[in-house]
Amino acid sequence: MMTDPIADMITRIRNANMIKAEKVDIPASKTKLEITKILKEKGFIKGYRMLKDKKQGILRVSLKYSANGEKIITGLKRISKPGRRIYVGKEDVPKVMGGIGVAIISTSKGVLYDEACRRDGVGGEVLCYVW
Repeated sequence: MMTDPIADMITRIRNANMIKAEKVDIPASKTKLEITKILKEKGFIKGYRMLKDKKQGILRVSLKYSANGEKIITGLKRISKPGRRIYVGKEDVPKVMGGIGVAIISTSKGVLYDEACRRDGVGGEVLCYVW
């Protein structure tokens, strides 16, 4: 049984990115879909599709590389883990790589990225950093 599906998602994206794969399939969930939407909005991935299977569905993420084949996602890190949850208040929303990266945070208003949290004045559980 998997204890941390978000860490699994991050690892799958990281591994696919390392071998410059075009896409990666991830077992879907609401939270993972929200994270994927942020990655798309922030320009880290090309796109995503939901595929139906007999279980929870599959999230197919299309990875993005620059014209000369450089990786767009240079780092992806799980912050809050099941054994050690990391929460921040609205004053302490982290900046990733001085604002180059994005912190993805699960809040009472849904899954948001760091700027949206500052704008909406909410804190929450820091899911991961992407840069």
